[in-house]
Amino acid sequence: MNMIMMILSILFLLAVIVYLLYRTIDRAYDRQIAAYQNKLLKNQVDEVHNLYLTMRGWRHDYHNHMQSVKAYLAMDSLDEAKAYLDRLEQDLDDIDLLFHTGNINADAILNSKISLAVKRGIQVDYKATVPKELAVSDIDLCVVIGNLIDNAVEACEKVDPEHQFIRLYIGILRRQLYVSVTNATSEVVRKLDEEYITTKRGDHGHGLKRINNIVNKYDGYINRKNEPGVFVTEIMLPI
Repeated sequence: MNMIMMILSILFLLAVIVYLLYRTIDRAYDRQIAAYQNKLLKNQVDEVHNLYLTMRGWRHDYHNHMQSVKAYLAMDSLDEAKAYLDRLEQDLDDIDLLFHTGNINADAILNSKISLAVKRGIQVDYKATVPKELAVSDIDLCVVIGNLIDNAVEACEKVDPEHQFIRLYIGILRRQLYVSVTNATSEVVRKLDEEYITTKRGDHGHGLKRINNIVNKYDGYINRKNEPGVFVTEIMLPI
C-alpha cells in the first residue's frame, strides 16, 4: 500500500512539474510573439513615416511650383509659364513608384519595404511582375514578400555597409509565381532545414516559420541556399 501511495505521489509530482514547465514555455512563447509583433509594428510605422515624408515633400514642392506659375501669369508671361509647366511635367514623369508589378497588393508591400531598405543605404536591385489574380490570397502574398524582405534587411544590417545588398526577382516560371531574394549575410549555415528554422530565435525565426507555413499551405516550393556572404531564398507558388 505504501509503495502504491509513493508511486502515485511521484506521478502526481511529475504531472505538476510537466504542467509548470508547459506554463513556463507557453509564457515564454507568448513573450516572443509579443516582441515579434511589436517589431513588425515598428517596421510598419517606419514605412508609413517614410511614405509620409515623401508625400510631404511632394506637397511642399507643389506649393512652390504653383507660386512660380502664378508669378509668370501675373506678368502675362504665358510662354514662360508654359515652358515651366512643360519642365514640371517632365519632372513628374521622372518621379515614380519603384514597382508597377501589375498586382496592386504586391506593389503596396514592395514599394513600402524596398523604399525603406533603399533609405537605409542598402543597395537594391529589383525586377518584379505579378499577375493581377493569384491562387494565393492577398494577405498571404504580402506576408511572404514582407517577411522575405524584412529578413534580408535584418541580415544586411549585420554586414559592413559597403557590402550590403539585396537582389529581388519576382516573375512567372513554369506557370507558377517565382520569388527570389538574394541578400548579403555574415552567417554561414551548412544545413538549412527545420532545425535551422527552429534554432533561429527572435524575429528572423518567426518570419521563416510564417513563410514556410504559407508555402506548405499552397503546396508550393521553397529552397534556401547559404554561401559565404550570400543568402538566397527561392519560392514557387501556384497562380
